Amino acid sequence: MEFRDLKAQYNKHKEAIDTAVTAVMAKGQFIGGEPVARLEETLAGYVGAKHCISCANGTDALLLALLAWGVGEGDAVFVPDFTFFSTAEVVPWVGAEPVFVDIDGDTFNLSPQALERAVSAVCEEGRLRPRAVIAVDLFGQCAEYGKIREITEKYGLLLMEDAAQGFGGRIGEKRACSFGDISTTSFFPAKPLGCYGDGGAVFTDNDEWAELIRSYKVHGKGLDKYDNIRIGMNSRLDTVQAAVLLEKLQFFEEELEGCNRAADFYTERLRERVKTPTVLPGYYSSWAQYTVRFADEKQREEAMLRLKEAGIPSMVYYRKPIHALKAFAQIQTNKNDCRTAQEASAVCLSLPMHAYLQESELETICKLI
Repeated sequence: MEFRDLKAQYNKHKEAIDTAVTAVMAKGQFIGGEPVARLEETLAGYVGAKHCISCANGTDALLLALLAWGVGEGDAVFVPDFTFFSTAEVVPWVGAEPVFVDIDGDTFNLSPQALERAVSAVCEEGRLRPRAVIAVDLFGQCAEYGKIREITEKYGLLLMEDAAQGFGGRIGEKRACSFGDISTTSFFPAKPLGCYGDGGAVFTDNDEWAELIRSYKVHGKGLDKYDNIRIGMNSRLDTVQAAVLLEKLQFFEEELEGCNRAADFYTERLRERVKTPTVLPGYYSSWAQYTVRFADEKQREEAMLRLKEAGIPSMVYYRKPIHALKAFAQIQTNKNDCRTAQEASAVCLSLPMHAYLQESELETICKLI
């Protein structure tokens, strides 16, 4: 059994994907070109954003957003304490300092209440300038942007949506990647919309920021890549990856429906045994992961062992909250302020999740749990 079955996906859509990739090979243009431009236009339309700028990966997308905003030394950037490392990793790259914020115990996403406490504390201390919030759409569900936006407007903060795991999710009819002043996503293969390598994208309605991001991602280019008007980076999406993503968009909604059916099956069978994920009213998850919580760490490790013995993969996202990682040992964070993230790290387990899970496979997993 696969944790995220990319082989089943490819085999089902092999002819269309092979044709798209072969067309790129035959043309011989592997950076930029019509497929990349068409992908950006298609993604912008899907999300409902004015601009989509593709880039090399989801981490670069986050960094490009911070560069466009001019975030730097002395600035505080508020990030959830329970997420993948890159969300916080990009903050020191621009000279700013991450401030770790606790999560909501039901959704795993940034807690608006904890965010306001963290912003207020930074303002009171006076050492850093509160500048931006990076909210993560963890495991496929959008963060509580209505409440988060109230806080960012109250304190004059910029809001970034990290939808690396949330692409395809929505609140009402509004889709992920449309909630931030700038929003980003990743096309890493295991993400809801994944390519066959690395890839990412940045979304915004702001013309000035979009122009800056297009410059930064190609060595700080002006009129062309040899007219360098600022220090930039090399972060372009390969044409082959754009071709793959364009084909995958044709069946993306079908896969989202399949993931939601699998999630509903899990929840129906498991909700009396473990704490199952909470999807807020009016929210639609793209189910990057299906993550349950056990009573304690010992029970989780036993479940992992039982699954492994049956040939069923499972993953722990994440064994440590970000504030506990060695890379951030010098950051001035009170661990008690993120106790919900700490607790989640000890008891969470992610189960196989993809659109090609068979009911018999789901039944087997549930019985073992």
